[in-house]
Amino acid sequence: MEPSPSSEKGPLLGLDLGQSRIGVAISDPDRRMAVPVGTIRTGAPEDVKAIAGLVRDHGVAAIVVGYPLHMSGEAGAAAHHAERFAQALRGFLGLPVYLQDERLSTVDAERRLGEAGVRGRQRRGVIDQTAATVILQAFLDRAR
Repeated sequence: MEPSPSSEKGPLLGLDLGQSRIGVAISDPDRRMAVPVGTIRTGAPEDVKAIAGLVRDHGVAAIVVGYPLHMSGEAGAAAHHAERFAQALRGFLGLPVYLQDERLSTVDAERRLGEAGVRGRQRRGVIDQTAATVILQAFLDRAR
């Protein structure tokens, strides 16, 4: 989906959907910069309830979900899962939910963490939220 209209105000929440964790990032209210927030364990309905809590606590105006297309641009099983998850969030929260191509976001997150000197077990703990930050920042940059 296309970036939100400029008339929409407030921070955006970015999500990187994983098999066991969802990485979470948030933008500033002016939508210039994304920062990591943490992770949420996957599993319905608790994951959606946790996201709803973040939306409420931070006054989130819209959500950006990473859209894991194949390098060819085709949608596979993970992309279809992201589509279903985005639709569930729209229905549950009543907010706009956008899909952002996330090809190479984990590679970019790994590179950034390596450059920052984050290694091993510590890296596994932050890779999902770093990927969410990369996804959300790409959306913010594209929307400008």
